[in-house]
Amino acid sequence: MAWKLDSDRPIYTQLLEQIQMRIVSGHYPAGYRLPSVRELAAEAGVNPNTMQKALAELEQRGLLRSQRTAGRYVTEDTEFTRRIRQTLAQEALTCFFQNMRRLGYEETEILSFLKAACEED
Repeated sequence: MAWKLDSDRPIYTQLLEQIQMRIVSGHYPAGYRLPSVRELAAEAGVNPNTMQKALAELEQRGLLRSQRTAGRYVTEDTEFTRRIRQTLAQEALTCFFQNMRRLGYEETEILSFLKAACEED
């Protein structure tokens, strides 16, 4: 999964979101040992201090755990990860519906769009 960073938002925030997305989507499964801070920073093309800050925040949130000399691992609490995934999905849906309503679409039209998109996918 490639790192997609843009200049419109803080890099730290984007790193945090992308790593979180990799965890909740299963790209980084429960118990997975993350590459080192330097390896991740080089892969993303960012300063290691920025990557360290994002990883520390994810650790504080409970998505990562650190073993003193062995590195960082994705939490094995799959229920916690599932709840975060559901929260992110709900936020995405809320944003989608708000945007569609701003465009003037009614609920039935929005649902038709969703159904058609699912059928195409």
